[in-house]
This record gives sequence, structure tokens and C-alpha cells, in this order.
Amino acid sequence: MDEEMKSLHKNETWKLVQLPKGKKAIGCKWVYAKKTESLGKDNVRFKARLVAKGYAQKEGIDYNEVFSPVVKHSSIRILLALVAQFDLELAQLDVKTAFLHGDLEEEIYMSQPEGFKVAGKENWVCKLQKSLYGLKQSPRQWYKRFDRFMIGQKYTRSHFDHCVYFRKLRDGTFIYLLLYVDDMLIACKSKVEIDRLKTQLSNEFEMKDLGEARKILGMEIERDRAKGKISLCQKQYLKKVLQRFGMNENSKPVSTPLAPHFKLSASMSPKTGEESHYMAQIPYASAVGSLMYAMVCTRPDISQAVSIVSRYMHNPGKGHWQAVKWILRYILGTVDVGLLFQQDKVTGQCVVGYVDSDYAGDLDKRRSTTGFVFSIAGGPVSWRSILQSTVALSTTEAEYMAVTEAIKEAIWLQGLLDDFGVQQDHVDVHCDSQSAIYLAKNQVHHARTKHIDVRFHFVREIIDEGDILLQKIGTADNPADMLTKPVSLLKFKHCLDLIGICKVC
Repeated sequence: MDEEMKSLHKNETWKLVQLPKGKKAIGCKWVYAKKTESLGKDNVRFKARLVAKGYAQKEGIDYNEVFSPVVKHSSIRILLALVAQFDLELAQLDVKTAFLHGDLEEEIYMSQPEGFKVAGKENWVCKLQKSLYGLKQSPRQWYKRFDRFMIGQKYTRSHFDHCVYFRKLRDGTFIYLLLYVDDMLIACKSKVEIDRLKTQLSNEFEMKDLGEARKILGMEIERDRAKGKISLCQKQYLKKVLQRFGMNENSKPVSTPLAPHFKLSASMSPKTGEESHYMAQIPYASAVGSLMYAMVCTRPDISQAVSIVSRYMHNPGKGHWQAVKWILRYILGTVDVGLLFQQDKVTGQCVVGYVDSDYAGDLDKRRSTTGFVFSIAGGPVSWRSILQSTVALSTTEAEYMAVTEAIKEAIWLQGLLDDFGVQQDHVDVHCDSQSAIYLAKNQVHHARTKHIDVRFHFVREIIDEGDILLQKIGTADNPADMLTKPVSLLKFKHCLDLIGICKVC
């Protein structure tokens, strides 16, 4: 607690004043934690943090805007793919007490911390000058302060991800910085440039140098520089999830994320009070949320299964819970599966996309499913499995709508790679429907397509400009197939091999 108070005073977080008339002071409390040091160390560090009771803040008086951007997971994976492709140095940094660096724009008063009230001024309050943990605007103020600093150091903020900063060096190479609240990844060909940026950051903020990147946001990074490989997995996280939901060595693993016999629909939701009572005891939403985080970070293989079970979060039945347990059993047998990026002299630095759809697969509203995956350096960097917003009247239409979604993602990826200094003339997007490709390239089937929403037809303009090339691919070789429906084990394994999802840790 003394250490925290020293840090707050050094930072000039507040000054003591008498509470002005008509103003209210918000409370504060101490939060204690035991922190185990980095991997392989047994010593435990005791940590106390002073937190403002932000829930008492009133909108329009104590705060206005609270939104703060964080780096997209796709951007992290793209950076790691480029690190593998171009053999860059990769470093990780952490900002100590990040939120204390932000400057406040509003006038906020807080009661004095317990145990540290100034003698003779017990009734005085703290007028906050810098932001503090617990305040609603803290993340935003920290981001604004950091952004100002990076722009001042002649770095450029990417238009495609506001937490990606880059600068072109004299020799034509780039230095990149990715920010996720207080975690940073820095990559560059030159170690000297990375050290220079580290010094600049340390002069401005209190930093903790974590050396070469090993773990970020629960994703473990393994690197084999000799072979030009980088792998990304979540073994530790998944083991905790399995333990939490009672999956142990007695549970039987399965080989696919969802079997074809699961025909999930809203009709499986509880119909009697007894069933509702039983399901109320089940941590359904918690289990789906835990799986969803794995899917978003390193597990495209479960995205179709998670997409289906998450549709029934508001009122799950026993059949839905059986499906979630099946996914957990699949994870049990594949905790060490992750993404692999490796140097590829042929198409390494290029983005390659695959898209597919499953016509009317949803049993409730008969909507179709869109699935796409994009890879760089042999590993997936962006993927999605999502229900289409409208009902398609034919397979061609379903594929056409899926192609639209994939092309929107391809444009974003191309723009971000351009910021990273990687020039690509066009992005190849592979689709297994010849009729959807014809429809995208030519204004055909007018009578059958005039009801399709205008927003889907923007594909034609993009393809005419030549930035995106739509290519035909055989269904057997389309890895996006596993993102739209449950497939056989043989096909599933083939899809995983096509986009570099394998045992990595």
C-alpha cells in the first residue's frame, strides 16, 4: 500500500482541497492481489492498488466519452506472420500503472484513501489531476496520452487499426508497435531501433521490459528462428477452461468439434419448469464465452461449432448443453493445437482467402451460413463463421452474399498490409461456386437477382477495379468448408492441413 501511495504522489495524481459546494466526492477502496512472477519463478509478489468507485460517476458530470480502442487480434496475427516471413526481431513491453498516466478533462473529487488520511485535514478531499484505476474514462485518457506521444515521435497511426503504429526507417525497413491497453508488441529488422524506441518509451512512461515476446493476451508464442517458424497456441488457457467445466482424464476426447447428428434448433429450449430449473444450474453462457475467446484468438477449427451453440445463449436446453460438452471433449484431445506461421518464398507475404457458404443450414429461420478464412505465411490470420442476415433463395445467392463478406475483409487486410509496408497487387479470394463467380463478374440473371440488396452488389465494382481476384477452387480443397457445416473427420483434417492449423505446443 505504501508503494502504491508513493507511486500516486510521485505521479501527482491528486491535490488535497476542500469540497466545493454542490459537488459530490466519489469513494475509493483498496484492492489486493498476489502476483506470481513470470514462468519458472516461485516468488509471489504482493500488490495493492487504489481503485476509484467509478460506478458512482454520473454521465455528463463526471465523464462524457469512455470509448477506447484496442488492437484487433487479426493485427497481432498479421504482425507475427510478417515476423516469421521477414525474420524480424520481436519484443514485448508492459506499462506499469498505465491508467495513472492519463490526463483528466473533467473535475472529479474523491474521498481520501483509507489508512492514509492526512492529519488535520481528514475532511478534505482529493481533487484528481490524473486518471485513476476504476474511473470510467481511464482507458480512453490513457490511449489519448499514448497516441499523442507516438505521433510526437514521428510514428504514423494506421487508418485500419488505431492501435497499430509504424514508422519507415532510412534503410526502407519499418518498425511496428501494437498496443493492447498496457501491453505492447514491437517488431523491426534492427535490434538497435527497437532499443531506441524502448528508451523513448521509458523516458515518458514507467515501463517493464519483458524481453522477447513469449505470451500476449493468453496466447503463447513459440519461435524457431533457424526454421523460420512462429507458432501461437493457448494450451494453458484451455487446460484451465477444461478443469473449470469438469473435463478430466476420465472424459473421452472426440475428433471433430461438432458431429453431424447434432441438429440444434430453438425447439430444444426448455418447455417445462423442471427443465428450466435444471438448465439454470448449468454454466452454459460461461462455457460458450470461454470457448469463444479461444475461437477468436487461435482456434478457427471450432468457430462453426461455437457460432451454432452461441445462438441459444438466452434460453439453452439440454440438447444445446450436450453440444457444448462435445466441443469441450474435442478441445480435450486438441489442447496443443494452434496456428503455425512459416517462411514461404512463393506466396508467404501475400494474403490468400477462401470463402464458402452452407445453404439454409439454420433450422429456425432457414438462413444460410457464411464462412471465410484468410492466411499469410501459411497460417490463418482472419476467419469468421456467421449466420447471414437475410434468407437466401438459392445456393448461388448464399455464396454471393458470403463472397461479399469475404471481400469486405480482404479490403481491410490489404489496407493494413499496405500500412505495414507490404505491397500486394491483388488479393486472391477462392470460392467453390462457379455461378456466384459469374454473378460477381457479370451483370447476369437480372430477374433472379434484382431482389438482392444493393449492398451485396458492391462486389462487382471491387472486382472491376482489379484489387480482388475471385478464383474458382474445388470444394475438396476449400478450407472454408469446415467453417460452414460439420464435415467428416477426413475432410476436417484436410481443411486444417490446408491452412496451417496443427499441433504446435
